[in-house]
Amino acid sequence: MSKKLNKKEIEKFSRQIILRNIGALGQKKIREAKVLIIGMGGLGCPAAEFLTRSGIGTLGLADYDKISLSNIHRQTLYTEKDINKSKVKISKKKLNEINPRTKINIFDYKIDKIKLNKIVKNYDYIIDGTDNFESKFLINDLSLKYKKFLVAGAISKFDGHIFNFDFKVKNNPSLRDFYQEEIVTDDILNCEYDGILGTVAGIVGTIQANEILKKILNIGQNFNGFILILDLLNLNIRKVKLKKRK
Repeated sequence: MSKKLNKKEIEKFSRQIILRNIGALGQKKIREAKVLIIGMGGLGCPAAEFLTRSGIGTLGLADYDKISLSNIHRQTLYTEKDINKSKVKISKKKLNEINPRTKINIFDYKIDKIKLNKIVKNYDYIIDGTDNFESKFLINDLSLKYKKFLVAGAISKFDGHIFNFDFKVKNNPSLRDFYQEEIVTDDILNCEYDGILGTVAGIVGTIQANEILKKILNIGQNFNGFILILDLLNLNIRKVKLKKRK
């Protein structure tokens, strides 16, 4: 464990440190953690912001998209002044203003298997904030390969899904046990056609960050291998155990 928290850190994170389940030791664990977020859209923005505000030590941000006007209503790190600029570059700038001590690495190019393979192994925890199944299955497979802790999110209309996978656990289910690759299409996740309420993205992305922090601190209920299904229009919330397919 690294050096003690300094006076500024103690004051800045005092409302976290005072929690019995966190304390100074827990805050140092947060400071030592390395989290990779793939997809800096409606899910990645709130996840990155709250992890940075929590005092996370190292944050990797991967996305090659530029900011568009239609992003603004749900992608909380951007404003109209940022249109046509790189999502990860603007995110790094905004997040550095929130917590200059968080080291932020950006990957401003389209992710493929070779590139992501080199990135994933350098992080302890992975957040999937992507909106297409090709990327989701790739992130799932590499997280499994390197035995990472993965929190995946999916949103559409008023609904959200959050998946937790601790791939250090043997015979753990994966995203492929929920979505069958041969039948899924990206229409399921397409906000452009189906629409999305901005607050739904914020809620799901924030829960993803919350699950990462719980895992770093080793606190709370174990959500490994479960799907949290949110119907935020009718406020119906279900937690479903995912079974490994034969």
